[in-house]
Amino acid sequence: MQATPFDTNNLLDSVTTVLVVIDNSLRIVYANHAGQALFATGTKQLYGHSIADFFVPNTINKARLRAAFRSGQDFTENEVKLYFRDNRVVSADLTVTNLNTDDGPRLLFEVKKVDQQKRISRENQQHAQHFAARELIRGLAHEIKNPLGGIRGAAQLLEKALSSPDEKEFTQLIIEQSDRLRNLVDRLLGPNSLPRLEWCNLHRPLEKIRSLMKADTSQAIAISRDYDPSIPDVKVDPDMLQQAVLNIVRNAVQALRDSKTPNPHIRLVTRIERQLTIHGQRHSLAAQIKIIDNGPGIPADIRDTLFYPLVTSKDTGSGLGLSIAQTLVNHHDGKIEVDSRPGHTEFIISLPIDRKES
Repeated sequence: MQATPFDTNNLLDSVTTVLVVIDNSLRIVYANHAGQALFATGTKQLYGHSIADFFVPNTINKARLRAAFRSGQDFTENEVKLYFRDNRVVSADLTVTNLNTDDGPRLLFEVKKVDQQKRISRENQQHAQHFAARELIRGLAHEIKNPLGGIRGAAQLLEKALSSPDEKEFTQLIIEQSDRLRNLVDRLLGPNSLPRLEWCNLHRPLEKIRSLMKADTSQAIAISRDYDPSIPDVKVDPDMLQQAVLNIVRNAVQALRDSKTPNPHIRLVTRIERQLTIHGQRHSLAAQIKIIDNGPGIPADIRDTLFYPLVTSKDTGSGLGLSIAQTLVNHHDGKIEVDSRPGHTEFIISLPIDRKES
């Protein structure tokens, strides 16, 4: 039996290792899907452009690459920091190999993100912790709401037996505080309804958020957009997605305002991500929503527990916004990641893209 030949392009596109090829003018002539994801752009914007154009100055040592062409020697560097012009920083192991092709000498870059495995491990741990926290809260909510209902009912019965308005004022206080605690418990539990999924342009709910924040004249914060128009329709609950993003945007607004950040700015960015792992499952295509601000960054002491209920660095915050946002995103089999440092905080919502049936 004759063996079926491999489709080389599909094979290279299916691997998670970044593969990028440059010519002797240091221009990119090939990038697999993982390579396109690394540069956060497509082949039209990559091919024919110098590889150094995508990084901040001095990130790429051009002299060393030209020397590699001349000598034909390969080299490897471990835990290299790649500083992109869009403010991303990627830590990676880099291997550069000489290739002899019909079109002349080429250099093959193999890039393995050393932080990728750590991120996946952290993501799985975060997902497990969030699930455990919600189960704990469900148990506590049950134990709290039952006696609260009894207290409220007893206060209502007592109120009927009282004639003095002054005495009824105390029973009203009991009822109001019981209702306040019950509402707090309901918020802790987060949204319980299942998403009403529909095919939706991802930018529609984002534009609603942008319009809503622009209408709030009390916040003198610029909100810009950088959308990828090639993202296909995604099957989501638009209201849930809007609420999740809105919670993150409001947190960013408050952080910028409280820190009195000069020229405060929030960016809403959408991109396509290929071969993305979400909660242990590999997806060939995913949509990403990035909420980026230039504020002070997230305090180090709450970064590992950021999505827990009641965790906040604000004096007046409830600490429920991010927990609710994660629950809403989990309803869509998605995930939220965060990258924060002084001057740059970036929340990334990743949603798997299913094929739309024709």
